[in-house]
Amino acid sequence: MNELLAVALITLLAVISPGPDFAMVTRNSYAFGRRCGLLAALGIACGVQVHVLYTVLGVALVISHSPLLFMAMKLLGAGYLLWLGYKSLSNTTPLSLEAGGVGSPSGFGAFRTGFLTNALNPKTMLFVVSAYTQVVQLGSSLVVDFAYGFFMSFAHWVWFSLVALFFSREALRRAMLARQRVLDRVIGVALIGLGVVVLFCGSGLLPR
Repeated sequence: MNELLAVALITLLAVISPGPDFAMVTRNSYAFGRRCGLLAALGIACGVQVHVLYTVLGVALVISHSPLLFMAMKLLGAGYLLWLGYKSLSNTTPLSLEAGGVGSPSGFGAFRTGFLTNALNPKTMLFVVSAYTQVVQLGSSLVVDFAYGFFMSFAHWVWFSLVALFFSREALRRAMLARQRVLDRVIGVALIGLGVVVLFCGSGLLPR
């Protein structure tokens, strides 16, 4: 029971901490509407399973003992964040409240963005690895390991779905779209800043 509570607490604190997932879901929700925001949230939840899978299968042990491989993952994740930030900063397409308007991604595109943002986020990797190596008992069954992984994904899905529902409200969307250029730049700078932090942050196992 103590182990379960510890995993739950670490997961909840990690989920609600601001990061690239939050920035991406926020922008998808106010820019493209509730459907895109919710699909991005689902993509994030599925992205968590990538980290759970390789951690449970022991690949995380290889990563933790291979600075070169870990650096490669950091560069890939940081590069994706920098690219998302650049796309937001350079966006000149006027957005509207109409679903499926100009510049609006497909449902799969919104899901893919959420999935890749999380799957390529080194800090999510560190959070998952830290939860399994520091809290979950060594030698626990695969059923238990994957049950914890499911809970991590579920927590991400619930939280970011709530974020999507909040930022996709019509009145709030209207107000935010009226300031689209400013918000795009704020989110772009935030994503680029997070990418830079990922590049230069230490490799300690810290929650994101």
